[in-house]
Amino acid sequence: MIIYPAIDLKDGKCVRLTKGDFNQETIYSRSPLEQAKVFEEKGFQYLHVVDLDRTIDKSKSNLSTIKTIIQNTSLKVQVGGGLRTKETVEEVIDLGVENIVMGTGAVNNPDLLLEASQKHQNKISVGLDVREKMIALKGWKDQTQISCFDFLETIKNLPLRSIIFTDINKDGMKQGVNIEDTLRMAESSNIPVTASGGVSSIEDIKNIKEKKKIYGVVVGKAIYDGLINLNDLVKLNA
Repeated sequence: MIIYPAIDLKDGKCVRLTKGDFNQETIYSRSPLEQAKVFEEKGFQYLHVVDLDRTIDKSKSNLSTIKTIIQNTSLKVQVGGGLRTKETVEEVIDLGVENIVMGTGAVNNPDLLLEASQKHQNKISVGLDVREKMIALKGWKDQTQISCFDFLETIKNLPLRSIIFTDINKDGMKQGVNIEDTLRMAESSNIPVTASGGVSSIEDIKNIKEKKKIYGVVVGKAIYDGLINLNDLVKLNA
């Protein structure tokens, strides 16, 4: 199982939101590059990065910060946030990322997802951010009535890298991952599924790893708030 420590970027800083609410923002003291180097030095190989600015304003981005991380660490960087056009997809892939995560762009523009996944095989992941199993879009601000499991049927045969499954009501709450729906997603297709949202302890990670069918897990706020020790976490990264 791959463990993805997370960095959420807003105005060039490391932040964490609660349930995706920009009014419930915590800014952390380390610069994004400093934080990425901490993860690298501890022995992590992968990094999950979200460009929060771009999720709400297509004219803004943290691409220069992401590029700095890629150029100054050996981390394999997975990037999401506002990737809704062919131009933004190509722009981020050209940074040298390991893979990108399409959310709103994948749901609203299946043709773009098809084209990108065929051109960049194993480079495109789909982020499914849900409330009560229904997909939310545009930085979680637009709530749809599209079932994540119905949408899975439309993408399950594409050459995708993975699905990042986030329960919004769990995100930033440190109350544990929605294991039930994450596992159902993993068992419903051959696309690897990464769990996200709500990790609060090493026990949560162990529980996810025991399921075996879950490909990875994104860990954010629990790291920054000191609930999970990086030395203990990296030992489960295999």
